[in-house]
Amino acid sequence: MQICCTPKCAIEKARQDRCRKEGKEATRERVELRKAKDKAKTRREWIKDAQAAFNAFIRARDDKLPCISCGRHHQGQYHAGHYMPTSTRPSLRFNEINVHKQCSACNNHLHGNLVNYRVELIKKIGLELVEWLEGEHVPAKYTIPELIGIRDNYRLKLKELRASG
Repeated sequence: MQICCTPKCAIEKARQDRCRKEGKEATRERVELRKAKDKAKTRREWIKDAQAAFNAFIRARDDKLPCISCGRHHQGQYHAGHYMPTSTRPSLRFNEINVHKQCSACNNHLHGNLVNYRVELIKKIGLELVEWLEGEHVPAKYTIPELIGIRDNYRLKLKELRASG
């Protein structure tokens, strides 16, 4: 406890105390608002959040590598391109060996440029794993707690990757 010896000091101390109290209240309000927003989220929105965290990790993991499909380094946007699409293999949505850095031209305009993607993927992970990716998989229906775990896991992995590199 600070003892004030002048009116100026007392005024400054009161201002600091008020700011500290308002800061705590604002933080508490933000936390409550975040909880309310999270409670109102749909499963689709949780998938989107988890996918964004996963994709950010993939782009950072492959940052120094060229596009998996065309092999080019260029200025422009890169995506986390899925070899086996999430529409046909939802269980591979968050599988790191199924997703690699891909330029937007290959991913969007060439629909993944899959012939070249496969050739380069075989070089990178081997034919056995590529054939496993192409095989049948049990469809996945992620629960909200699983999606939150995936999101948090990939945020942490991204943070660790950036700290180490």
